[in-house]
Amino acid sequence: MSLPHYAAYKRWAASLSKPFAFLDLNLFHENIQSIREAAGGKRIRLASKSLRSVPVLRHILNSGDPFHGVMCYTGEEALFLAEKGLDDLLVAYPVWNADTIRAIAVAVKKGVSLTLMVDCKEHVDRIDAIAREEQTVLPLCLDIDLALSLPGLHFGVYRSPLSSLDAFLALAEHIRQSHSVQLDGVMGYEAQVAGVGDRTPGQPMRNGLIRLLKGRSIQRAARRRQEWIAALRSQGHSLRFVNGGGTGSLRETAREETVTEVTVGSGFYSPALFDHYRSFRYRPAAGFVLEVTRKPKPGLYTCAGGGYIASGTPGPERLPQPTLPKGARLTSLEGAGEVQTPIRWDGSPELELGDPIFFRHAKAGELCEHFPELIVIADGKMVDRYPTYRGEGRCFL
Repeated sequence: MSLPHYAAYKRWAASLSKPFAFLDLNLFHENIQSIREAAGGKRIRLASKSLRSVPVLRHILNSGDPFHGVMCYTGEEALFLAEKGLDDLLVAYPVWNADTIRAIAVAVKKGVSLTLMVDCKEHVDRIDAIAREEQTVLPLCLDIDLALSLPGLHFGVYRSPLSSLDAFLALAEHIRQSHSVQLDGVMGYEAQVAGVGDRTPGQPMRNGLIRLLKGRSIQRAARRRQEWIAALRSQGHSLRFVNGGGTGSLRETAREETVTEVTVGSGFYSPALFDHYRSFRYRPAAGFVLEVTRKPKPGLYTCAGGGYIASGTPGPERLPQPTLPKGARLTSLEGAGEVQTPIRWDGSPELELGDPIFFRHAKAGELCEHFPELIVIADGKMVDRYPTYRGEGRCFL
């Protein structure tokens, strides 16, 4: 992964209090353009969970086609973004809290475009009852299961129970027969393609198996989407959108004629986990900076803070990675710690107390949960500060 030179980054970071998170606009714009090209003209919805900053969302949306709409991760977050003036909001996960559903119903009645996710009758009935009380109609999206299930193997994530065509059509019909909801769209997320790397260093057998399973998953997902949407429309249902994909499956999903929009989030920042994909490369546009505060012995430097571990199955790939100065690495025993992170670096000249160490988070959006703002740089200097959700006093999960 191509990185700027340490000396250039060190200059603009010198006067800033550490730790802090940053966004390199030059690299960020390169990613925006690369994602635009990869989509091949297909509409792109932004995954807010990977970005978690209103100015960042606006920056991408203001860049024009094909970026339209936001996929949110909670109902409360969707309401917050609506207050900020964003529209065409799709909540990717079911909302059960009655107060949140009621607030969404009020917002929709005022003209906000906000769609809720469902995958069972209980979801539909709860939303329908509250919408009826508020005298409005709430748009719904059906989440279909695209995991690949083989004898003795489940390759994918456990999300929706809609894994058969009959169940899918029955729930669509249940929505049609309900009083205060309407079918707005269908989403199918092939997480086992979009969110699993197939180029992990030192694991050739695992990489080969994952590539094989990904190939099977891509074919199966495309076939299921095509057949199920055709069956849905043959029964008289109309859809505003059919959503699919993610950063890791953007090119493949965008080729499907049935899909009207793809979702992208992580690719804009390009966190460390996305170095482990064979089919694409984006630029490392976001990261965080720690400060050297101790020099325990030659070649070993201890930074303050840094324990920003990514979610998911525990493993070394979930640790943040030092990227500048080039060749810096975590120690095997301490890793990234709550109050200190030692790194090894054998380069020259020696690092001094107060010098910055630049890291990349393993995942995208979780970076912003640790910092109130992103220091925005362009052409080697700070040009702005973008508040994160945390910086605006909000925490949704």
